[in-house]
Amino acid sequence: MISQRHWSLEDLDFSKFDRSKVDPETLQAVKAAALVEYNAADYVTYLRKVFGDDRAIMADLERWGEEEIQHGAALAAWAKHVDPGFDFDSAFARFRKGYQLPFDVNGSVRGSRVGEMIARCVVESGTSSYYSAIRDATEEPVLKQIAALIAADEFRHYRLFYECSLKCEPRTQQHLVRRLLVAIGRVQEAEDDELAYAYYCANVPEGAEPYSRARFSREYNKRILRFYQPHHVQKAAAMVAKAVGLHPHGATAKLAGNVLWWIIQARGRKLQAA
Repeated sequence: MISQRHWSLEDLDFSKFDRSKVDPETLQAVKAAALVEYNAADYVTYLRKVFGDDRAIMADLERWGEEEIQHGAALAAWAKHVDPGFDFDSAFARFRKGYQLPFDVNGSVRGSRVGEMIARCVVESGTSSYYSAIRDATEEPVLKQIAALIAADEFRHYRLFYECSLKCEPRTQQHLVRRLLVAIGRVQEAEDDELAYAYYCANVPEGAEPYSRARFSREYNKRILRFYQPHHVQKAAAMVAKAVGLHPHGATAKLAGNVLWWIIQARGRKLQAA
């Protein structure tokens, strides 16, 4: 189960804030991340449809949602400290109005509860690596603190979802192909409108220009891909491999990490050149 929250917004030490260490493009990425994290309540509403009869799991999922919302609040607090003109509430309202999660269903869109937990493991693999990468890339002390706290939470959330996946269905009864398809499907969903639209709402004044998924996906990825180092990518690959039942440090996981790192480098160079 998720332990009691071990940090709060009051723990953020803004006395150490150093404006000279703020990177404008990192600020734009953080503003977008704040909207996505703060929107966790929708995911909890959906997960109630999948696990509503399991009070123990739902207790953990409710707390997970609270911690994700806190992540959004912490990132927003930093962004507003850097840019007092950033109207987080208005940006979040725009985001909620224009982007709705496709979860108007009565059960799991993954086909099973174990599939749902594997999909959540994939997400936490990505977010833990993302915030670890920000922590290592930024020189601004408060953002470094926030990213470290969030990364630690995301690793802990991964463990929760992984353990729940084992409880939902014994590993010996799971089919590797099915688990892989769930993981691949969730990775592909990262290219949907959520992140691109969050970037648009957080950084483009309302009415200034129309939304374009292609354009703002490029803008968002141009800012975040430069954070990553090989060990961040390998860690994420190992975590996904473990979630689907492969050896996290086996040849398949290492190959997947190497391929993903090559893709990130190539895509990053292309976006920076453009």
